[in-house]
Amino acid sequence: MSDATAGLTFVTCLLLGAGIGMLFGHLEAGGAIGLGLGIVSIALFRKNNK
Repeated sequence: MSDATAGLTFVTCLLLGAGIGMLFGHLEAGGAIGLGLGIVSIALFRKNNK
């Protein structure tokens, strides 16, 4: 998978986490969860790319 796709996946995870956090009234917590999931997704994409 290309770096652009991995980056798009990261941003998507970040925005989804922030959106879910806004839904429950905790934007910071949702953003942190989205950030964590985004970093994990990038790590998985890079692992599969090697």
